[in-house]
Amino acid sequence: MKNIPFFLLILMFAFSCKKEHPLEATIAQKNIDIQVERFDMLFAKAAPEDLPKLKSEYPFMFSKKYPDSFWIENMQDTLQIELFKASKDVFPNFNNEEIEIESLFNHLSYYFPEFKTPRVITATSFVDYRNKVIVTDSIVLISIDTYLGNDHPFYEGIQKYIKQNLTKTQIVADLAAAYAEKQILPKQKKTLLDEMIYYGKALYFKDIMIPFVSEARRIGYSEDQLKWALANENYIWRYFVERELLYSTDSKLPNRFINPAPFSKFNLAEIDSDSPGRLGQYIGWQIVKAFMENNDVLLKDMLIASPDYIFNKSKFKPRK
Repeated sequence: MKNIPFFLLILMFAFSCKKEHPLEATIAQKNIDIQVERFDMLFAKAAPEDLPKLKSEYPFMFSKKYPDSFWIENMQDTLQIELFKASKDVFPNFNNEEIEIESLFNHLSYYFPEFKTPRVITATSFVDYRNKVIVTDSIVLISIDTYLGNDHPFYEGIQKYIKQNLTKTQIVADLAAAYAEKQILPKQKKTLLDEMIYYGKALYFKDIMIPFVSEARRIGYSEDQLKWALANENYIWRYFVERELLYSTDSKLPNRFINPAPFSKFNLAEIDSDSPGRLGQYIGWQIVKAFMENNDVLLKDMLIASPDYIFNKSKFKPRK
């Protein structure tokens, strides 16, 4: 059972949604309830004699290519023990995160009736920040040691733009992104526009699935970075259009404007130093928003529509 204050928080949120957003109140009535399984804590507390029981309850957590001696050594590994302690300190419970994940699942269930609530399991991964969450039809695995806070000592040496999102507030956004990837047709990877629209779809998916999360958290920006993108949206768009980048297949463009990076690479010192990375994703997001605002299209249909179709029907105009 969750603490009463959190239950009251849900009621207050539902009441607010009913007053201002009737659809959100309807979605909240899905009332999906989860209990996050703290495998990290179970493994941390386990003694060698507990290993057979753990393996029977969580067989997917133990690769058969490793003998039992490997897992027993892990139980006693100094770094592993420190990771367990840090995870417990940052996440003594998972109540706030459960509420956000439940809301995400409510939205997924509403828009995708075939959605089945998975088991949600936390584990440590030796700070594998490239695989913070893993989503399957039946299991969600959260690498809890990749969400300890951007100033955590374990993250020393990791680049700032990556550490920025190694915080507990990004868990639900990362989960939404993983579910978006399952629903969107694979990237064509032909032009910059293809890349932009692909990530624009993923970000719009987040708009719908986690509306209770700020836009900055959805894209993984700080509030200042989002403000910069908003203020310079017209300039970014003109740069893409005037240099004929939208339909370019230049293999360098994804690293300049799509992939995670400390800044976007306009090759203009006065702009690059202030800009956030992934501005191609940001513009793609605005194009998809415009498409959905100007066309009567179901979410599912948008997710599988071609980039050219979305762009041509979007009537996108950047903010000035």
